[in-house]
Amino acid sequence: MLAPERRTRADILTAVAIAALLVIAAVVVWWNSAARGTESVTATETLTPPPTSAQLPARMDELWRAADSAAERSLAVGGVAITGEGGTVTGRNPVSGEQVWKYERDLPLCAVEVQFGTVIATFRDDRGCSQTTLLNAENGSRLTARSSYMDDAVTLTPDGTYVLALGADRLEMWRSDLVRTLEYGYVDAPVNPRTQPRTGCALVSAASAPSRLAVLERCPKDTADRLTVLNPAPKDGTVPEEYSSHVLTEPGGAVGGARVLAVSDSRIALYLPGTPSTAPQIAVYDISGNPVATHQLSAPLAGDAAVAHLSSAYFLFTGDTLIALNASTFDPLWGVQNVLGTPALLSGQVLVPVPGGLAALDPASGAQRSRITVQRSDYHDEPISLATVGPTVLERRGTTVYALGAN
Repeated sequence: MLAPERRTRADILTAVAIAALLVIAAVVVWWNSAARGTESVTATETLTPPPTSAQLPARMDELWRAADSAAERSLAVGGVAITGEGGTVTGRNPVSGEQVWKYERDLPLCAVEVQFGTVIATFRDDRGCSQTTLLNAENGSRLTARSSYMDDAVTLTPDGTYVLALGADRLEMWRSDLVRTLEYGYVDAPVNPRTQPRTGCALVSAASAPSRLAVLERCPKDTADRLTVLNPAPKDGTVPEEYSSHVLTEPGGAVGGARVLAVSDSRIALYLPGTPSTAPQIAVYDISGNPVATHQLSAPLAGDAAVAHLSSAYFLFTGDTLIALNASTFDPLWGVQNVLGTPALLSGQVLVPVPGGLAALDPASGAQRSRITVQRSDYHDEPISLATVGPTVLERRGTTVYALGAN
């Protein structure tokens, strides 16, 4: 019979050394991980928006304000107002402004958006705006994350199915779980070379719908902007699937300032600036990129013009006028002048920021039904973006969100 094995001093020292190496490795991994620079404070209770009244108040006053430099518009989901500043995304009580939850990283925010009861927060590192986290909007808990090379600045635009992340050289489409369905433009390390249809193009503007992605790009050999219509979710996300692509021959196509205004499953609306002999216009195309209609504008769009997609309606803020667009054809339906920004829906009405307050408009005709007086503090003629949480109205002016309510 063999004698039983016995541990020697060398065995014990070896085991201790291995354990120490494992601890050191774990510390190194943690030290270099995103978790070390992240603080997540989740909500202890779920806020639900209070009901709204069909009768709008005659006056609203400021309830609170908060810095919000990362978002492009006022953001609210369910019963929570969302702000993004520095490296922190905060869910706030819409009435008091108090923190309900927060998600903070030691990286600066590039952009913040909302969709499907979630918050999409993109942070900047040495690969650009490459780190994106998906948060539960009710409690701030982390759902998932993604990382990939991106431009140093991006805009996030949800379309109801996908999220468009657009930079100057590259764009991506993401599903609701942040899985990438398409990459287009510059690719830093292509697995399969020559999968992109063109190289060296600058991405001017883009917008998407569940079945179409429209991109305006300026390519080195083109004499005007190029309109490219793509599948937002091809079979292979690294190989774009084009429905059409052509250089614009319409007046304004070669003038700087053209942009994609809106995309639906049947139409694409572009803004084409005026030329010395033609007026600026809204040019409408079908989903194959063929011209369908044009609508002249009385003046060029301002640099801070914006489009709001509310429910099934589209509203174009030109810089001083709000134009309602037909959801199917993108034909203009009505327009209201002396407007300060993009609208929100409240109690079945279109709420629009105007000098001295908020105008409640009939969605079908644009006729004013009532007016709410607002004394705006610290206002310097910036465009205003509206959102609503129950009866509370959020006004984003510049890089600050102001909550308004009736006392």
